[in-house]
Amino acid sequence: MDIVIRPVAPGEYEALGEITAQAYLQDGLLTFGESDWYLDKLKDVAERAAEADVLVATQGGQLLGGVTYVPSGGPMADLARPGEAEIRMLAVDRAARGRGAGEALVRACVDRARATEGCTGIVLSTQPIMHTAHRIYERAGFVRAPGRDWKPIAGVDFTLITYELTL
Repeated sequence: MDIVIRPVAPGEYEALGEITAQAYLQDGLLTFGESDWYLDKLKDVAERAAEADVLVATQGGQLLGGVTYVPSGGPMADLARPGEAEIRMLAVDRAARGRGAGEALVRACVDRARATEGCTGIVLSTQPIMHTAHRIYERAGFVRAPGRDWKPIAGVDFTLITYELTL
C-alpha cells in the first residue's frame, strides 16, 4: 500500500501534534524532556497550519507522521534566507518507522520548493544525533552547511546542525 502525502486536516491536528511530541520525547530530542518549552510548539499543529504548510503521511488511512513546510518568507522560518523554503518538525510515529514516510515527506517538501517560482533552495535544522534523518536528507540531495549551524537557546550548550539543498 502506497504512502499518501497531503495537507493535514483540522480533525488530525491533535493526533499529529501527539505523534510529533512523542517522537521528539521518545528519541530524547528535547533538552528539558516533558518540561521543555518546545513541546507545546510541537503539539500546536493548528498554529503551524495557520502560518505554514503542514503535510501528513498516511497509509491505508493511518496517520504515520508529518512535517511543516515553510515557504520563503514564512513567519515560521528559523534560518531560511530570502528565496529559501524551510523544513521543520519532521516526525514519524515510532510504530510506523521504516516504511518510507519520513523520506516521502521530505521529498514532498522538495517538490513544493521546486514548484515555487523564485525559490532557490530549501534548508533545515536537525540535531547531531538524528542519524537516520541525516541519511534521508542526504538521499534527497541535501548537503551539510556547517557555516549555518546555530544555537536556538542562549546559554545552553546545544547546537542545531544545518542541511541545505540548492534548487
